[in-house]
Amino acid sequence: MSSIANHLARRKAREEGEGSNDKAIPFNKQDFQTLRRECLESGKLFSDTSFPADWNSLGYNELGRYSSKTRGVEWKRPKELCSNPQFIVEGATRTDICQGALGDCWLLAALASLTLDKDILARVVPPGQSFEENYAGIFHFQFWQYGQWVDVVIDDRLPTREGKLLFVHSAEGSEYWSALLEKAYAKVNSSYEALSGGSTTEGFEDFTGGIAETYNLGKAPQCLFKIMKKALGLGSLLGCSIDCSGVLIRNPWGQVEWTGAWSDDSREWDGVRPEEKSKLDHSAEDGEFWMAYSDFLRQYSKLEICNLTPDTLVSDEVGRWNHYQFEGMWRVGSTAGGCRNHAATFCSNPQFAIKLDDVDDDPHDGKDGCTFLVGLMQKDGRKERRFSRDLNTIGFSIYQYKGRTNIHLGPDVLLRQKSVAMSNTFINLREICDRFKLPPGEYVIIPSTFEPHKKGSFLLRVFAEKHAATRWISEQGDVDPYFKRLFLQIAGSDSEVSAFELQKILNRVVTQRSHVKTDGFSLETCRHIISLLDMDGNAKLGLVEFHTVWTKIQKYLEIFKSHDSDNSGTMSTHEMREALTEAGFQLNSEVLQLIVSRYANSEYSMDFDCFMGCLIRLEMLFKMFKTLDKHDSGKIELDALQVCLHI
Repeated sequence: MSSIANHLARRKAREEGEGSNDKAIPFNKQDFQTLRRECLESGKLFSDTSFPADWNSLGYNELGRYSSKTRGVEWKRPKELCSNPQFIVEGATRTDICQGALGDCWLLAALASLTLDKDILARVVPPGQSFEENYAGIFHFQFWQYGQWVDVVIDDRLPTREGKLLFVHSAEGSEYWSALLEKAYAKVNSSYEALSGGSTTEGFEDFTGGIAETYNLGKAPQCLFKIMKKALGLGSLLGCSIDCSGVLIRNPWGQVEWTGAWSDDSREWDGVRPEEKSKLDHSAEDGEFWMAYSDFLRQYSKLEICNLTPDTLVSDEVGRWNHYQFEGMWRVGSTAGGCRNHAATFCSNPQFAIKLDDVDDDPHDGKDGCTFLVGLMQKDGRKERRFSRDLNTIGFSIYQYKGRTNIHLGPDVLLRQKSVAMSNTFINLREICDRFKLPPGEYVIIPSTFEPHKKGSFLLRVFAEKHAATRWISEQGDVDPYFKRLFLQIAGSDSEVSAFELQKILNRVVTQRSHVKTDGFSLETCRHIISLLDMDGNAKLGLVEFHTVWTKIQKYLEIFKSHDSDNSGTMSTHEMREALTEAGFQLNSEVLQLIVSRYANSEYSMDFDCFMGCLIRLEMLFKMFKTLDKHDSGKIELDALQVCLHI
């Protein structure tokens, strides 16, 4: 129920404009105007305690506390480094951005491109900031972060060594907007070191809220030129790059141009009328040039297109995508089902519906259909680096509804029918994005990790050429009709499953599985299962609750089989630790010993009913602890009544 409440609360906030670029959310609840006013009234310069001027803000490994790279670092304000610091000198340009001792060239390349669009840049760098009028040592910037815009406040203490900025700086020594922006972006991602390594598209997205797709020009689709032309008509940002290896490259910042066909002074221009040449501005030593499309495909390796949301575009001369987004989570034990390879758990993944009614205008490939982009983005990957946590390997599948409405698809569809489309691959990147064209109809998008039981938060976005009806299908909502029929056969006239009925069905299921051994589920275990999952307190399971039990059984069966290394139908206590870890429980040796003494037989093995009883009991205890640990302190105190209530 909490997932529904959270989803509705987020939707209400979006409907009220919260998190939009016009109504950015204060990051860390720090309001720029309030903080600046307090500083001006007190006569003190702002010091940001949430991103302090110390080693913790620099990093955790290569830029950690004891790293040689952070020795001698001093945090100084621009007025301590320069007699007349300026926020921006004669407009922001790409020469304002010079890389320092940090591997964030991907971010700086995106930022340099952004300086070419003053309207978009003004969204990221709010105007009216300076080191003169109303100066209080405080600045702010705005970034798109996982579906919403945030306003990030920083103080202007910057890391330096020997009186020079350690990281990004301007070629114009007295200009500081780019260094301050880099600090704000580091704050959002927990540290400067967290910015090391990345792709330009990530920067594009966080500066615009757009969705980026990438094309390998060595395998370019035949209609790519029309895709590019259409993208420009939609106000998209386009970037291209050349892959290289073993070559020392310095970013030319506009000092190098193409010298082949259609370059500034090539003979191909001889046949073009002067007035056309003038329109095309064909000859200038500014790093911009024309080239034939065929040469473009041969010379460049990659094309990146950042498609912008409707509210990002200011001009009325460009078209607009229709944009939809959803937040979701993969929870171990409920919605972390893994990809289609894992049949026992795949159906438990979150599901999102999209209805396509209208075909494209002027299709780029000459075929009728509905074009849309799907982007799946996992959250907070850079923050997690500090804890040595890697990104999940993610992807998605698309299935056709075929007459169903608002139903969480079950195994009769997902395990018996092929998907109509899917992501190009499963990959451990922040985001995977692909372009599709499908006939009008209703479809379900299922985002997942490659392996099951991998927790994470994600954002699913859909950009459609025409209007598309989209909705989130609650896993707490309607259940697949096949499963409904099964449930009604089990539940009887009251349409609910008691502990006695649950015991019968569980024993019937496991006795049909030749690969597991069992003495049968005890009534105690069945009561524990109901106690864990009973939402309305009537000591019985309704349809949705029983569906959760059914999914949980499939998950536990898969874990049990995978750790029964000798195919004995039982699990040894030595195999128990890894099985519990896969199920989401990190336990010390003392607790494991208690589990062995409680659930193992005289030969130190465990059959499936004992294994499941153990996991259910652990889930109950963890759930109880989390409920009582209201301050997230890791400790709880129980009085006698609370002990009795949670036995």
